[in-house]
Formats: sequence, C-alpha cells, structure tokens
Amino acid sequence: MTIDLAALRAIAADLPGTHEDVKWGADLCLCVGGKMYCVYGLESGGCGFKTDPETFARLCTRPGWGPAPYVGRYHWVRVEPGTDVDRDELRALVSASYAAVVKGLKKADRPR
Repeated sequence: MTIDLAALRAIAADLPGTHEDVKWGADLCLCVGGKMYCVYGLESGGCGFKTDPETFARLCTRPGWGPAPYVGRYHWVRVEPGTDVDRDELRALVSASYAAVVKGLKKADRPR
C-alpha cells in the first residue's frame, strides 16, 4: 500500500493525546504534547517520522526512503509519494516515533 492520510489517521486514532496541526501551509503534522511525531504532505503525499539511528540507517537504504529534509540529522526519515509500505510496518514505525516523542516530553505533558 502507499501511505495515505486515512491510513495515518487510523494509526493516530490509537495513540493517546494525538492532535493534528497544519504547518507550513500544506503539511499535516501529527503531534503529541505539542511535539511532532509524523508529518504528511497534503499536496505531495510524502510522509516523514522520527526513528532511532539503527532503523534510520536501514530504512534509508530502501528505494523511495531517505533522510527527511532539514531534520534528517535527528533521524527523521521521509517516504516518497507512491512508495509501497507494508501496513503493519507503517503502524510500527509511526507508533515507535510517537513513543520516542512521548518519552522526551516532560511528565506533565505526557498523555494520561
């Protein structure tokens, strides 16, 4: 499957405290505690999310995957529009991004 907004929203629905915010005019950001954990290009259809260093290195070797512009140095990966992604893998990657962001939040800002 290619990544679409409906698939991301379905994943986000299971992640407590998630809210949506449109930034930079055309990017839908999935956030928790005011911090982004996934970005979807409403016009482009591309998607980006935070990973750990090992996962980042592995994913960046795949066709259609690479460092996200501006934030790749923080291990954000970008999936190009039209790239096939396994639904279960996408859920695991977005959930891991969410968990990493939640872990970095102050306790008061974490979802209950």
